[in-house]
Amino acid sequence: MKYSNEIVVDLPRDEFIRKMDAPENMKHWQRGLIAYEQLSQKPGQEGSRMSLSYQMGKREMVMVETIIKRNLPEEMHTTYDAKGVHNIQKNYFREEDGKTRWISESEFQFSGFGMKLMGFLMPGAFKKQSLKYMEDFKNFAENGISVLDQ
Repeated sequence: MKYSNEIVVDLPRDEFIRKMDAPENMKHWQRGLIAYEQLSQKPGQEGSRMSLSYQMGKREMVMVETIIKRNLPEEMHTTYDAKGVHNIQKNYFREEDGKTRWISESEFQFSGFGMKLMGFLMPGAFKKQSLKYMEDFKNFAENGISVLDQ
């Protein structure tokens, strides 16, 4: 399953990248994030890995993020691996009149019957969740509003 989302954030690209690239900010725009742990000696570099733990309703989900391409401020590509799902995330950042256009391309690959069925029956839920994270980042970056306060 593949899809893309985009959003314009009213910040210069350098400031946008500073806020996005700081792991301590993730809790302010990634709903449900309860912990992260760097798994690599050189965090934030190509090949580095980080474990992310989320509380989604009554269940906890753990995934591993791997940076596969880091060409900031233009682009950053990552993968996310969790039980039954492999997500390839390609993010592009375009400077536009003092604002930043964030284009996100997502590809989900499912394994196991349950995850394949969910991907088949609810593809819109994945796109909606991705867009929600982008909107929450925009609200945090522009207005300082954290999802922790909602």
